Amino acid sequence: MFDSLTERIQGVLNKLRGRGKLTEADVNDALREVRRALLEADVSLAVVKEFINQVKTRAIGEELWKSLTPGQLVVKHVRDCLVELMGGTQADLNLADSPPTVILMVGLHGAGKTTSTGKLALFMKNRGFKPLLAATDIYRPAAIKQLEVLGNQLGIPVYQLGENASPLNICRGAYKQAKDNGNDVLLIDTAGRLHVDGELMEELKTAKEEMKPQEVLLVVDAMTGQDAVNIASQFSEQIGITGVVMTKLDGDARGGAALSVRQVTGAPIKYIGIGEKSSALEPFHPDRMASRILGMGDVMSLIEKAEQAIDEEQAQLLEKKIRENQFDLDDFLKQMQQIRKLGSITDLLSMLPGVGSAIKDLPVDEKAISRMEAIIQSMTAQERRRPEILNASRKKRVAKGSGNQVAEVNRLVKHFDMVKNMMKMFTGPKPKFKKGALPFRLPF
Repeated sequence: MFDSLTERIQGVLNKLRGRGKLTEADVNDALREVRRALLEADVSLAVVKEFINQVKTRAIGEELWKSLTPGQLVVKHVRDCLVELMGGTQADLNLADSPPTVILMVGLHGAGKTTSTGKLALFMKNRGFKPLLAATDIYRPAAIKQLEVLGNQLGIPVYQLGENASPLNICRGAYKQAKDNGNDVLLIDTAGRLHVDGELMEELKTAKEEMKPQEVLLVVDAMTGQDAVNIASQFSEQIGITGVVMTKLDGDARGGAALSVRQVTGAPIKYIGIGEKSSALEPFHPDRMASRILGMGDVMSLIEKAEQAIDEEQAQLLEKKIRENQFDLDDFLKQMQQIRKLGSITDLLSMLPGVGSAIKDLPVDEKAISRMEAIIQSMTAQERRRPEILNASRKKRVAKGSGNQVAEVNRLVKHFDMVKNMMKMFTGPKPKFKKGALPFRLPF
């Protein structure tokens, strides 16, 4: 995420960090490089100018010259201005005083609107809400079917009247059903277009006037850079949006859209899509994103990911097995599967302070967990319970069955032995594992 921008800005600021004394010329030179990095990241020129002026105003002052660490102070000002540029604080959803809360999802074809609608519905469901999806895209072939399939996968009901009904009647029917069935959130998936046109906007204006939604969320593709910002600006001017859902942020190496959209439209980024999985949607935190851009990590997001992925009941069972020295390969497999839920290894490492840039050129094996899972699943129940019985012939069989080399089986066994030895530290009277804690090393 924002790899190119992060690398450029970190390189500039690291030069300042390592110097004990700075001149005004040093700061100006650094900000000139930051300016260039932002422009190359496809950040709007007007936004870049305002950002650099804000940093310069704060950085070049009496405080800087009196500071014992002027380089760190400049970095702090850059971070603070980045946070403000992206909205300052996390923007929560506006909820209705009397349910259901109506959320109008809008956007163009290809931005991931329907998928994001499903992701947001799941996000709300996991937080105790009872969402209903409404399929009002009667124009795109199989759009209704796509939302129905998505709803079935997520266990979320979908209201639809087919392709011959008007979008407005579908909205009305969906609202009534939400009221009748106790659905406290209604997410309306509207029709997209290949470009912003009058017909699209009029239809959305009508739906907005009729439904009076608490949220009008525009879904934009971060990969399109300034095109995403221009689209957001047009939607904001013509129908009024309350927030932005930015998709494909995990594949955006530049970050221009994320850094520009709030400043240009006044609408905050409320959610970001960071992967293809239905769970790969998270609230946007400007402070955390600024820290990641500057190589300071994002420990809070990592903790939240762990808390959502780690099963507390399994953690307690694991605690008991470790205490009784019964930790085996079945337990190891379960822990690997929980790690998988957290996301890619590279993404997890990038959230650790100071690690992001360090792993850039490292050969991180993203398939390591899958390979280890396959090896363990190729073992017999007895072998999983007692890996010490894995002799040469057994290892050969396991390797063949999992599609790996014997060397990979040996590596797994060695890694498991190392983890088990580490577990001996937890065999005291009552070791405690907090929800979200991973009592083992990652396999890389």
